[in-house]
Amino acid sequence: MKSEDTIKKLRECIKNAKREEEEGKKHKGLFIVEPNDKSARDYIQKAKDALGWCEVYKIKGADYKIPEEWYYTLYYCALAFLAKLGIESRSQKYTALFLFYMQDKGVINFGKEFIDSITVHKEKGKESEVDKREEALYSPSIKMEKVAERYDEMMQFCKKAILQTEEIIFSNKPFIIPKELLE
Repeated sequence: MKSEDTIKKLRECIKNAKREEEEGKKHKGLFIVEPNDKSARDYIQKAKDALGWCEVYKIKGADYKIPEEWYYTLYYCALAFLAKLGIESRSQKYTALFLFYMQDKGVINFGKEFIDSITVHKEKGKESEVDKREEALYSPSIKMEKVAERYDEMMQFCKKAILQTEEIIFSNKPFIIPKELLE
């Protein structure tokens, strides 16, 4: 997606969230709040907790629950960065778009593969952890071969995302929302 298109979409999302909040509604986008290091750390803890549940579900034979925990591990990492920056999100789509934008601008050094894994794709044939979570959740299966085959790889993938997120949120680097998104 072109940078101008991304800026326009993010700016509109932020503006709509502000308007909804001012109207007394729950926003459905990205809302600017005070940066909150405690919330960022709490999201990291939630990511670690979600990842810990994977082992419990594996032992219990509830494979269908594991992709949900992988997804939320990755999504909590994203929310940790947003909390550090001062953004409250109620949109998976715009959370991923915002992170891609910040990555492309060089503000964060977060693997694009992590951001892509939480992206909601509309195109058929393009799959992310969102799709795999939904497939497992809405399938009638409890034990899932696909999950077992990916287990070790995804556990490492999620651990790496947590480490990268911790490097970002525990750094002393100041993070600022780019002005072009607030105009």
